[in-house]
Amino acid sequence: MRKSYNALVALVKNTLEEDPLSRQLFVFINRRRNQCKVLYFERSGYCIWSKRLEQGQFHSHAGPAVKQLLALTDLKLIIDGIDTRSIRYHVW
Repeated sequence: MRKSYNALVALVKNTLEEDPLSRQLFVFINRRRNQCKVLYFERSGYCIWSKRLEQGQFHSHAGPAVKQLLALTDLKLIIDGIDTRSIRYHVW
């Protein structure tokens, strides 16, 4: 998780083939799954939000180096350290 603004923007452009200026959130989780970075663009420039877990791991449906579309609720659950694979969604 040593990458900063320029390297993460390059990953979004080249590896994910997305536009980093699209106002989407791009989430990166390290191999040990204990650190997470979120890259996004505001009107005045790029922002990085980072979180490191002292215990436990981040859980997501995707494997390593997989592009996945997340709902905002799923992102919140992942950031809180909740395993989204065990959650059942009910249609109301």
